[in-house]
Amino acid sequence: MPISQLFILSPRGDKIIAKDYRADIVRGTDEIFFRKYKFWDGPGGGDTPPFFTVDGINYAFVKKNNLLLVVTTRTNMSPSLLSELLIRLTKLLKDFLGVMNEESLRKNFVLVYEILDEAIDFGILQTTSTEKLIPYIFNEPVMIEAEDKKQTASVGIIKSTGLVNKLTGKGTKKAADAQKTILGGEGTRKNEIYVDVLERLNVVFNTNGQVVTAEIDGAIIMKSFLAGTPELRLGLNDDLQVGKSDRNYGGVNLDSVNFHECINYNDFESDRTLFFRPPDGEFVVMNYRVTSMDYSMPFRILPVVENPSPYKVELTLKVRADFPTTVHGSTVLIKFPVPKATTSVAVEFRGGAQNQSYEYKQSEKVVVWLIKKFNGSTEQVCKAKISFGQPTTASIRREIGPISMSFEIPMYIVSGLNIRFLRIEERSKSYNPSRWVRNITQANSYICRMT
Repeated sequence: MPISQLFILSPRGDKIIAKDYRADIVRGTDEIFFRKYKFWDGPGGGDTPPFFTVDGINYAFVKKNNLLLVVTTRTNMSPSLLSELLIRLTKLLKDFLGVMNEESLRKNFVLVYEILDEAIDFGILQTTSTEKLIPYIFNEPVMIEAEDKKQTASVGIIKSTGLVNKLTGKGTKKAADAQKTILGGEGTRKNEIYVDVLERLNVVFNTNGQVVTAEIDGAIIMKSFLAGTPELRLGLNDDLQVGKSDRNYGGVNLDSVNFHECINYNDFESDRTLFFRPPDGEFVVMNYRVTSMDYSMPFRILPVVENPSPYKVELTLKVRADFPTTVHGSTVLIKFPVPKATTSVAVEFRGGAQNQSYEYKQSEKVVVWLIKKFNGSTEQVCKAKISFGQPTTASIRREIGPISMSFEIPMYIVSGLNIRFLRIEERSKSYNPSRWVRNITQANSYICRMT
């Protein structure tokens, strides 16, 4: 089933890239889409859903680095298929451009159109494999720096020296080094391979700070700049157990795993090793999932609500970091909505607080608390004094919350999954590429309920 159009929009709605594959849809669909995206008036209200239909035209989109990647079609295609297509196209463009943002797309628009012409023909997908497309791409990319310099500076990639799980923080490399194009001849490559162990947390707490539900979505992501096609051997924890029925208390327990098609996992059950020849570009070696609540979550939220006067409510919010002092959380953002009857909000921090700020968004009735660096085994406290133009009631107090958090913790993994080694089979003295590994924990949905 074919797609009709593909376009990439800036946060302002400007059309950066546009492809009309079948000429079966009138022009102006980008404007129709952006109006719906900004001012959704469809069923359910709230945010714009990733799939919707207007005047017989089906729209599907994903948001990446504040860019909107959109496809349109008149046929009734599977939403999951369209979503997977858009996600793979973002990875494909990132492989060739190094970093995907508005500036890189504008400076490399000829290369982007060349990639899209080869990947999709007359609206029908041909391939999203970086390795298969390389021989057909002839334009050279114009390299630019990544926009997110704060994240780049805060997250180090540690060079592998023997057991890469013994990370000391010495010899770090910036993450921006991995944000480069896979194009280039054998002589221009640095002969490196980058590995990310990434975990996204979905956690719900109650008002007492106890975990109600917890889920870890993890992935081992690799980006290869190796010369040739060497066979690699990747080793994970010896005490790793897969499956809900056979739990290993004190070890690493994963509910389920799945592997990339290039992975040979014949020895995975016996010694937890994987063999593979990595394709060019970025790919996911392994996805895994954990639903056990046996693990300690990195942050614990403890809210307390008081009524000092009939026209005022005080919310005291304690956030405790339950991870080692050797690591820290970066750009910790804490949000909580306040009642619609709120007239003003004043926030006080505990004495000695550093690198902290807050913002009260009057139009959205939301308070945002920012902590640039949250050290492990520490506690931060803020007190929000919420004033009203009418006496507070139980229904007004129920409008406070829920509290949500977003954060990133470099060099820390909740599940305990570690890469024991990353070896190149049949390695010679003249072929000894650099291997770089980093661990990252992020909040996907981290919420504390107030009721």
